[in-house]
Amino acid sequence: MRSLVPTILVAAFALVAHIPAAQAQDGKLTVELNKFEPSDAGGCRAYFLFRNDSGLAFEGFEMSLAVLNTQGVIDRLLNIDAAPLPVARTTLKLFEVPDIACPEISEILLHAFDSCKPQNQDEADCFAMVDLTSRTSAPLVK
Repeated sequence: MRSLVPTILVAAFALVAHIPAAQAQDGKLTVELNKFEPSDAGGCRAYFLFRNDSGLAFEGFEMSLAVLNTQGVIDRLLNIDAAPLPVARTTLKLFEVPDIACPEISEILLHAFDSCKPQNQDEADCFAMVDLTSRTSAPLVK
């Protein structure tokens, strides 16, 4: 029994040492549609905040978004590239939604990830790790 105690302590210590890394991997990346404003070109400028608490830095992060008008009809698909997204940081990105006024956007749907590539890793499935939120009148949804 006496020889088992050091082995159990070493195993427990190793397990505790790995918990923060595991929790960091299980963290979320929050994509927030923060604000709309009219753009100079007659469309709508969308401000997005990317809060990366995933424990991973992303060298590729491209989303395909479906923009729905006030009748609930898809007006267009918008591809946005938000990379790079550093780990444990909040990043602001602005994107132009051409040829539609901000009040005419009723909803934005995350249609697909064209790229979700953590740094020095293979492409990943970001749907599970991404949380969406909106502070605008248009919800951002999966």
